[in-house]
Amino acid sequence: MHFATLPSSRATARPDAPSLTDETLGTLTNADFAARVEFASRVLAAHGVSRGGVVAVRLANRTDLVVVLFAAWRLGAAATPVNPALAQGEVEYQVADSGATVLVTHDGLAIDGVATLAPDDLAAAGDDEVEAVEPDLDDLALLVYTSGTTGRPKGVELTHANLDAMTAAMVEAMALTEDDHSLLILPLFHVNGIVVSVLSPLRAGGQATIAGRFDPRTFFATLESVRPTYFSGVPAIYAMLANLPAEVEPDTSSLRFVACGAAPMPAALIGQVEERFGVVLVEGYGLSESTCASTSNPLDGVRKPGTVGVALPGQTVAIMDSDGALVPQGERGEIVIQGPTVMRGYLNKPEETATTLKDGWLHTGDVGVLDEDGYLRIVDRVKDMIIRGGENIYPQEIEHAITGHPAVLEAAVVGRPHPVMGEEPIAFVALKDGASLEQDELIAFLTERIAKFKLPTAITFIDEVPKNPVGKFDKPRLRSTLAPAGS
Repeated sequence: MHFATLPSSRATARPDAPSLTDETLGTLTNADFAARVEFASRVLAAHGVSRGGVVAVRLANRTDLVVVLFAAWRLGAAATPVNPALAQGEVEYQVADSGATVLVTHDGLAIDGVATLAPDDLAAAGDDEVEAVEPDLDDLALLVYTSGTTGRPKGVELTHANLDAMTAAMVEAMALTEDDHSLLILPLFHVNGIVVSVLSPLRAGGQATIAGRFDPRTFFATLESVRPTYFSGVPAIYAMLANLPAEVEPDTSSLRFVACGAAPMPAALIGQVEERFGVVLVEGYGLSESTCASTSNPLDGVRKPGTVGVALPGQTVAIMDSDGALVPQGERGEIVIQGPTVMRGYLNKPEETATTLKDGWLHTGDVGVLDEDGYLRIVDRVKDMIIRGGENIYPQEIEHAITGHPAVLEAAVVGRPHPVMGEEPIAFVALKDGASLEQDELIAFLTERIAKFKLPTAITFIDEVPKNPVGKFDKPRLRSTLAPAGS
């Protein structure tokens, strides 16, 4: 299917059915949504946007952001969502790098040579109608920028074919229908929020409610009011929910399932969430470069906590050694992906594209292993691996052991340079509210669970593990706080 024509086709089929809801515009019917997309496309066209162009949108989570995406696609243009928390220089870089000629933003940020529009401007359509363009499936649809933990962020080129294949797989894997209603709590500048919580339910004929910034204290009140059939989160969100006071007993009966991505989730935490809230938690794995998701634990099949499930329909997931050879089940190596969801490349970065897309495979930079049933277990990021005295240490293994302690909320482990051993693991640990734990007590707990050479040589207790805008642990920031051992 083609998302450029989705609003009009929904409006024709079921004009009065709900489409999108947020705090700003309330609930839009399919007819309302299609009209807003048409009006916005007229405004964008009046500012020079046409086929092959790019529109930047820098908004907090709200329906207007989704309207901009569809309005750009209706004109045959692409869209690049911008994190609203970025500084002006970072915004200017993304807008310039993407080639965007229009920026829709909430605060009137001015950039030379770029037309700036406010959300209210999108509804002020003139009399000049604009004929809808149906882009080719190979045309660019989204430019999603990586978080840029190393060097400048890169623009991931996702085509209409990528979006079509990804949403088709989500609809099939999650059995989405017109009765489904997603509650969006992840940021809309990231592909997970766009694809899993908006495009997939809309494709299935369902609806989405766009929530504001996630707050564990108010989340369940929102959920009980909205009564969604699913929502997608990250491990940090589920850790906060599981840590709520015992008297918090929400009504979760509307939920068919909840999803988790962005980072591997400890099996113990999955069990806590499922048992406490009476939900089915489905964990998956993917990257922006694969249009969001490549594996998922089956909704109606065997779910294996500690794994991220099997390959989604249409995709192939394999493990490759450093020589480029595929390895047998049970052996560790780099996770590689094939299929119609794999990005076209990095915008204007042929060398980086060639490094990531080699011999028909997307190289993820993640270390994993496939079991005998094809379930994928993420071991860690290649770049996060710690080499201590010649021994390979994967921080995630230590992190999961630490979070097995009942007093621990979350933990991140990074490597610190060591003059003799090369590197040593350092742990940053946040405790649950009201809990107490000493370093010696935690080390004794870990000694029974992981090998001695994997034990952290130092543990720092902190209020919260810092995270990047997507919800992953901000390990570069943690590393920056460490001085080399012995200094």
